Amino acid sequence: MKPYIAAHFERIEDRYDPVANPDGYFGLAVAENKLVWDLLRPRLHQPRNVPPEAVCYDQMIGTRGFRENLARFMSRTFLGREVEPAHVAALAGSGSVLEILFYALGDPGDGVLVHTPSYAGFWADLETRDELSIIPVHTRSDDGFRLTTDLLDAALAAASRPVKALLYTNPNNPLGSVAPAEEVEMVLDWTARRGLHLVLDEVYALSVFGDTPFVSGASLLPSLGDGVHVVWAFSKDFGASGLRCGVLITENETLMAAVDGLAYWSVVSGDTQHLLSEMVADEEWVDGYLVAMRGGLRDAYAEITTALVDEEIPFVPAEAGFFLLVDLRDFMEAPTWEAEDALWRRILEGANVNLTPGSACHNGEPGFFRLCYTTEPPAAVVTAVRRVARALS
Repeated sequence: MKPYIAAHFERIEDRYDPVANPDGYFGLAVAENKLVWDLLRPRLHQPRNVPPEAVCYDQMIGTRGFRENLARFMSRTFLGREVEPAHVAALAGSGSVLEILFYALGDPGDGVLVHTPSYAGFWADLETRDELSIIPVHTRSDDGFRLTTDLLDAALAAASRPVKALLYTNPNNPLGSVAPAEEVEMVLDWTARRGLHLVLDEVYALSVFGDTPFVSGASLLPSLGDGVHVVWAFSKDFGASGLRCGVLITENETLMAAVDGLAYWSVVSGDTQHLLSEMVADEEWVDGYLVAMRGGLRDAYAEITTALVDEEIPFVPAEAGFFLLVDLRDFMEAPTWEAEDALWRRILEGANVNLTPGSACHNGEPGFFRLCYTTEPPAAVVTAVRRVARALS
């Protein structure tokens, strides 16, 4: 377990409360949107007419009805094209989707390209049981963390093992950026020319609050074909990480058969499927939820970035997701990973605030920390920012 995750679970019982525990812990290292519970609660508290089929065995990749509703919902809200229910699989979380998907795509020792900074969990998802090796494609801060064909070509050429796929995240975690359509087209073209599978991680597709519109890779292709696959989940856009439901879209029949065969160990409970199926089928509710959720993200981001500016803490602007990168390079004793770790510990011990270190995001340069600003109400996160500023000073 990474030190920042271990520290989170060690301190979570000491959570901050403005009245009962004003010196308590702030866990700003975990990407959860806890601002949406007031939107979800009325829906989840409604009486449900659970059918008897929900407590029985069914298809391991999701009931037919659930996959039909998922296909309509995802096609309408962010994919930009219609997908068939037969091309949809639901498993117990996006981590399960990624692990099973890459187990089918590669053999132990094969490589997977991942552009960085990246989601820290990819390494556990792909390397633990699949025994694959992630090959980082490091983007640079002085180039706006821009992904280019030159960077992809260099990483592929330097790989010491066969490379099977590129795992591409948009919107980006931890940057909170939204890739322009031109970059998505570049990635589609590059992987096709190199004969690689492309896995599009679009789990924050609906959590975009800035001016750059999200463009799904699926919308730019007449067909996904056998080589392009989309991953999404309820954990982020619906703030429901505890319900454990991730989704794979693929037109590769052989791959889908493999996923179906392995899904026995990652089935979404029938009751959860029924709950989520009814929810996404209610288009009026979904549309209202998305408007309110995005507005909440926009307001929280504005409040937190105002506090960062007031405290003179540099950051990389974001327009999606629940986080941004704070640039703490000037506060380190040296431009090293050891100095970054020392600064992380200084903030944790001195401010009782936990940020995600850049090393966990496999950044190419030390000093950038991910700050998740939706784990607490904005006023509480502002308090955490002020604590961090005092620790830095």
